[in-house]
Amino acid sequence: MFVYKLFMDGEVNETYLTLDGHVELHKYRYLYFTVTLTVYIFIVISNLTIVYLIWMHENLHEPMYIFIAALLLNSVVFSTNIYPKLLSDFLSEKQIISYPACYLQFFLFYCLGASEFSLLAAMAYDRYVSICKPLQYATIMGRNTMSIYLSLAWLVPACLIAVMVILSTNIKLCKLHINGILCNNSIYSLHCVHSKVQTVFGAVVLVMTLLFPLLFIIFTYTRIFVISYHSSKEVRKKAAQTCLPHLLVLISFSCLCAFDVIIVRLGSNFTKVVRLIMTLQAVLYHPLFNPIIYGLKMKEISKQLQRLFTQVKVINY
Repeated sequence: MFVYKLFMDGEVNETYLTLDGHVELHKYRYLYFTVTLTVYIFIVISNLTIVYLIWMHENLHEPMYIFIAALLLNSVVFSTNIYPKLLSDFLSEKQIISYPACYLQFFLFYCLGASEFSLLAAMAYDRYVSICKPLQYATIMGRNTMSIYLSLAWLVPACLIAVMVILSTNIKLCKLHINGILCNNSIYSLHCVHSKVQTVFGAVVLVMTLLFPLLFIIFTYTRIFVISYHSSKEVRKKAAQTCLPHLLVLISFSCLCAFDVIIVRLGSNFTKVVRLIMTLQAVLYHPLFNPIIYGLKMKEISKQLQRLFTQVKVINY
C-alpha cells in the first residue's frame, strides 16, 4: 500500500493513509452507496424525531426522557462521524484519510462510545431512584443533578480519550494502511513500537469508561429487580415497562463493543469479507436499534409518535 502526501510549495503538508478494508468496491460501489445513504438518513430522521418529540412535549421533560434524548443525539453524532466518510469512499477511486482526520475519527468513535455507557449508567440510576425511592425522586433527580450527570457523561470520556490520542500521535509509523474501513483501535497496528505508558493508560481508560459503568448498571438493575420482586404488582409492572428498553439498548451496545474488540484483536484471522461484515455490524444496527426500541417500548414516546403520524396523515389528505 501507499501513503499519499499532499505537497504545497515543495513541503509535505499532510500524510494520507489507505483504508484497505473495502470488498469489491469497483463492482458494488453504487449498491454500497445507496444502502448506506438510506440507512444513514433513516438513523438521523428516526433519532431526531424522538428527540424533537421529547423537546416539544412538556410531559416528556423528565430526567428519564432527557437522558433518552441525549442518548439518541449521541447516536446521531456517532453515525455522522462514520457514514459521510464511508459514502465518500464508496464513490472515490482511492479510499484514503489524512493522519489527523483518522485520529479525529478515532477520538469521536471511542469518546461517543464511552459516553453511551456513561449515559446508560445515569439512566440506570434514574430508574433505581424512581422505582426504589419514589418519594425522594424529585429531590434527588433535580435539574442540577441531571445537568451534572449529562456533563460528566460527555466530558470525562472526552478528556480520557484525548489523552490517549495525544500519547499516540508522536509515535513513528511503520505501516501505511489500515486493515479496515474506519479508524478504530486498529490504528495502533501502524505504530513501529508499542508504548508501555500508552498500554497502561489504555487499560485505565477501559476500566473507567466501560468496566465501572457496566458494573454499576448491573448492580443497579439487580437492586431494582430484587426490590420489585418483593413489591406490589404495580411496581413490578412499572419496572418492566421502563427498565426493559434500557436493558435491550445496553445489550445492543455491548454487542457493538464486543464486535469492535473482536475485529481489532482477531481481525487478522478473518477474511476481508468477514471483517467488513463485522465492522458494519458494529456501526450499523445499534444507531438503528435505539429509536425503534424507545419508540415502541416507552409508552409516552410511543403515544406521541402515534399522534405525530396521525397529524402527518391528516395533512397529506
